[in-house]
Amino acid sequence: MTEDSQRNFRSVYYEKVGFRGVEEKKSLEILLKDDRLGILPLHHESHAQVMMYRKGQYSDVLHALKVVRFVNDATPQVEVFLRMYQLESGKLPRSPSFPLKPEDEVFLAIAKAMEEMVEDSVDCYWIIRCFVNQLNSKYRDSLPQLPKAFEQYLNLEDSRLLSHLKMCSAVSRLPYDLWFNRCFAGCLPESSLQRQVFLSKTH
Repeated sequence: MTEDSQRNFRSVYYEKVGFRGVEEKKSLEILLKDDRLGILPLHHESHAQVMMYRKGQYSDVLHALKVVRFVNDATPQVEVFLRMYQLESGKLPRSPSFPLKPEDEVFLAIAKAMEEMVEDSVDCYWIIRCFVNQLNSKYRDSLPQLPKAFEQYLNLEDSRLLSHLKMCSAVSRLPYDLWFNRCFAGCLPESSLQRQVFLSKTH
């Protein structure tokens, strides 16, 4: 099979699964050029100054957490991100030994996925922070509708599979909350999540 025919096959396949012919390898740098997460301001000339402020804010929040002994140099990076987010949103518990809430587990799952995709800790934190804020504000009300939408799409793609799942009472046991609340973080490989984040930006 020639390279062109392989590319055409991939294009048809991606179109079939909703990828609209987007190339598989897309970086977060391309993703951030059309920034709808609110990470960067609209005017490109102010990006450097804004990022300088955000690095300073990152350092200040991290220093505060170390002073109150919520984190130290041995704390896993994703937990540092969680504590920073909690402090900035006014939800820092009274003690680091308090059990995590369900929304904290969601944050950690998303943070672990983002950490695999973004090398710089400051950039990674701001992407996670803005992503979670968007999820909690703009899309929270639509999450309960996703299981029904999933079943509708599955019925279109493979009605026999859906009928079989219903017949054996498996549909009601699917981990919808885990999938949709975490945006599949911790459920799918990070490479798949990176493509899905890019595709959500191009539609």
